[in-house]
Amino acid sequence: MASTRLPSTQGLQAFEAVARLRSVNLAAEELSVTPSAVSHRIRQLETQLELKLFTGNDFGLSADGVAYLARVREAIAALQQVPGREPASQVRRLRVAVTPTFSRQMLLPRLARFRDAYPNIELMLQVTMPVRNMTAEEADLELRFGTGPFHDREFCQLLADDVAPACSPAYLQRHGPFEGFATDAEVSRVQLLRTPLESWRTWFKAHGVGLPEPATGHQFNDLGLALDAAAEDFGVVLMHLKLGSAWLENGRLVRLSAESVPSPNAYFLCWRPGAMERWECATFVEWLRQALRD
Repeated sequence: MASTRLPSTQGLQAFEAVARLRSVNLAAEELSVTPSAVSHRIRQLETQLELKLFTGNDFGLSADGVAYLARVREAIAALQQVPGREPASQVRRLRVAVTPTFSRQMLLPRLARFRDAYPNIELMLQVTMPVRNMTAEEADLELRFGTGPFHDREFCQLLADDVAPACSPAYLQRHGPFEGFATDAEVSRVQLLRTPLESWRTWFKAHGVGLPEPATGHQFNDLGLALDAAAEDFGVVLMHLKLGSAWLENGRLVRLSAESVPSPNAYFLCWRPGAMERWECATFVEWLRQALRD
């Protein structure tokens, strides 16, 4: 049974600093102590709580660490308030720029859990275009899609995905059957839907297809639009399987191959240096990383 003694403030500060900075050395510099002192304080905290707060060597948080970090930051923020000088409102506003399809398929179905866990964080969601990584206004956190790194931002990878060709059942009935969609002859029979977000070369190279990247045909700058177009019989789309799982589950799209290929692109959450000093930013980043693992 975990101890009922209150954890030391030094241990809590060490834990919060390492979780935010992802570095014992940087945390030690910030706290004006040695790295060994930081490590010792965290070990003491984990022993007292009987919890493993970090996983691996990159200082990623465990599920228990994610949950405890939010409580630690709330406690530190409360202790920093001077009696008689409390702010008029305890609500923290967080502006998050998200791409349309990721927001609908991956974020919104999970967002009620964040709202319930952190009622004092008011989210302001705004749309960013995945191709150009542009937003209508400045955001605290910004979702980007690509290969990284992003030299103008700090970032963490949120979601990698595999791709596979897919089309509507009606399109398959007219143009199929296909034996894995892995030959020049099979690929040449259909209209390939294009998007600057994912090259058909990813699939061609993995399966020895000798055709060039299609230069004509319908093109879409959002993955969800491309999936919707395929569902409306426009052609074959190179589907991101996690992102497009709803289209497969409801039968609007069917896969043309049981095989899949890792996409070279992924979703990243990005922020300006210093943003993680705000507990609402750090809390949302860690929550979303963990939520996408569940």
